[in-house]
Amino acid sequence: MIEGKKIIVLATDGFEDSELKKPVEMLKNAGADVKVVSLESGEIEGKNGTKVSVDATLSSVNIADFDALVLPGGVVNPDALRMDESAVKFVKDFHATGKTTAAICHAPWLLIEAGATSGKTITSWPSLKTDLENSGANWVDQQVAIDGNIITSRNPDDIPAFSQAIIDALN
Repeated sequence: MIEGKKIIVLATDGFEDSELKKPVEMLKNAGADVKVVSLESGEIEGKNGTKVSVDATLSSVNIADFDALVLPGGVVNPDALRMDESAVKFVKDFHATGKTTAAICHAPWLLIEAGATSGKTITSWPSLKTDLENSGANWVDQQVAIDGNIITSRNPDDIPAFSQAIIDALN
């Protein structure tokens, strides 16, 4: 159980529905306080139409208040976030604290933009292999890769192992 741990899930429209919803559910079931944070207030919509209420805007949260950062995938969501300077700065600053930073599917794009992948062993959706290798990462094709404070997974099939790795890191 990870009672009392606070987790931020950073996402925007176009997230992979299951990669946001299922980890949030598993982390909450393990006792964590999970907040969905986005660039704007209101709701965000997944690529398959799932609508999720935003708990806070990125500009209103403080990194010091959270124990872990979770970045769901989808193509549109991380692509949009990596084009937003405030989102990239947040990921960079969060990672720099040494706290758990977890990314699944296409979300490692944000880790690349934040300069957090060089020398790290990372997994992702297969199409990111070259991007990650070009950023200095060691790309692997496995369910979960853990390197220091970075946890990564490939796709929705990996969600149970991805979520468990986050829980284990926070215990």
